[in-house]
Amino acid sequence: MASAGLLYVGAILFINGLMLLGRIPGKSAAILNLFVGALQTVVPLVLLSQAQGELAPTFAAAGLFLFGFTYLYVGILQLTGISAEGLGWFSLFVAVVAIVIGVLSFTLISDPLFGVIWITWAVLWFMFFLLMALGKDSITAATGWFAIFCGWLTCTIPALLLLSGSFVSTATTAWVGALVFAASFAASLFLGRSRQKSDADQIGPATTQGAAS
Repeated sequence: MASAGLLYVGAILFINGLMLLGRIPGKSAAILNLFVGALQTVVPLVLLSQAQGELAPTFAAAGLFLFGFTYLYVGILQLTGISAEGLGWFSLFVAVVAIVIGVLSFTLISDPLFGVIWITWAVLWFMFFLLMALGKDSITAATGWFAIFCGWLTCTIPALLLLSGSFVSTATTAWVGALVFAASFAASLFLGRSRQKSDADQIGPATTQGAAS
């Protein structure tokens, strides 16, 4: 059940990344955010009811609520147009908790690959914090690209591997994952800067023309 939910988290990160890149209107993305947010709230409740105090399922369910509340928040924001600062500060909370869960994945439940994935999610949510709470608009495009990469690399592909019984979490796969995620982060920064430079180049001539007229 958690694997199926992870698949849809990948979908919403892809959609929200496109929204940050200006490819999808906010209200259009809001509906799927609400659907996935509701799913990621119901699924952990079911997992907790079935966990019977066992550590691994309880641990997994607790982390899923972070996603559910984030996407519900995003959906409501886009539909109402209210300020995003609250979501930005909540994203900082999520980033800190994600780091803790990542460390515990290494030490407590011996799942190094998901430990790396949680650390990667922490980086993404910290970018959300910088963007929405601190108003760092210069990283909007980079955040959008990194959300897209994370949607596929940390959610969709692992979910499909889990659903097919092919997911392997070892020190080797964790190192490979870390290298891939680091490369995707670097690519996001590069693409974000390229987008920022392109926008600046477009604004420059328009400003010059406006002044001339």
